[in-house]
Amino acid sequence: MNIVFATNNPNKLAEVRALLPSEIKVLSLQDINCNEELPENGDTLEDNAAQKAYYVYDNYGFNCFADDSGLEIDALDGRPGVYSARYAGPECLANDNIEKVLQELEDIDNRDACFRTVISLVINGNEVQFEGMIEGQIIPEKWGNEGFGYDPIFLPDGCEKSFAQMSLSEKGEISHRGLAVKKLISFLSR
Repeated sequence: MNIVFATNNPNKLAEVRALLPSEIKVLSLQDINCNEELPENGDTLEDNAAQKAYYVYDNYGFNCFADDSGLEIDALDGRPGVYSARYAGPECLANDNIEKVLQELEDIDNRDACFRTVISLVINGNEVQFEGMIEGQIIPEKWGNEGFGYDPIFLPDGCEKSFAQMSLSEKGEISHRGLAVKKLISFLSR
């Protein structure tokens, strides 16, 4: 089975390809010559994932899945949430987002947070969504150099390593995206 993963993020693409069985061939946007920015202006992770998946399906004719993920921090009323990728501004880098979060939490003891992913799968015009979530803490300084985004400051509950200290397979076993992808695989394998 060939299916498109609607992302321009090479880290997400590698993470998902590592999780999917070999009988599911994941095509990138580059593979289908989709070079434009996908719409992502919804108010929720669910909206954004659906927008991207339907865009590829409607404009390129491929069955497709897309995800949107967010870091939700209790003390910040769920922020950055749907704005996680651009929390420090539209042209910001991941480190800018990390610095903004750490600054906002500087004098706050409650560092409870969760990472949440929603995957929207569009096959033959029908949509199904899958969610994955992991609870954890925001640590006060960066640990590790692997991963991407907020991985260096997110310590999953029950773990002694941040996401940025884990291998791709270690992270894939427990991460929000990994959990959502497992639900996707289960659905596609039926």
